[in-house]
Amino acid sequence: MKVLVLNGPNLGRLGSREPEVYGSTTFADLVALCEGWAAELGIEADVRQTDDEATLVHWLHEAADSGTPVVLNPAAFTHYSYALRDACAQLDGRAPLVEVHITNPARREEFRHTSVVAGVATGTVAGFGVRSYELALRAVAPQG
Repeated sequence: MKVLVLNGPNLGRLGSREPEVYGSTTFADLVALCEGWAAELGIEADVRQTDDEATLVHWLHEAADSGTPVVLNPAAFTHYSYALRDACAQLDGRAPLVEVHITNPARREEFRHTSVVAGVATGTVAGFGVRSYELALRAVAPQG
């Protein structure tokens, strides 16, 4: 089974962008970690990152059309992208979608407290650093 691990804007800058907030793990490190965790679960992780909203929407359409589970860190799009929310909603009934965040948005600036994606996600994992991705992968992996 394949899982798309999709990442929004600025996540390609992990390790150099605000390491006091997001840690020192680079995006390349995150890719390797996700691929390793997925392999342990007997699944394949296709990890992608874009700063472009349209590309992220396209990848979600791809997942909806193929019934592929998604682990999604929408990053800044979390708080205002209704296009992204509508693309996420298309997975409903076709495949799980787990929203993931490295930090806990509820403990940060007020504008980060609202997720337009959460209402159409299967679930949300936040605040556990890059381990949030591991927990999200466990949530979409076949049980048993």
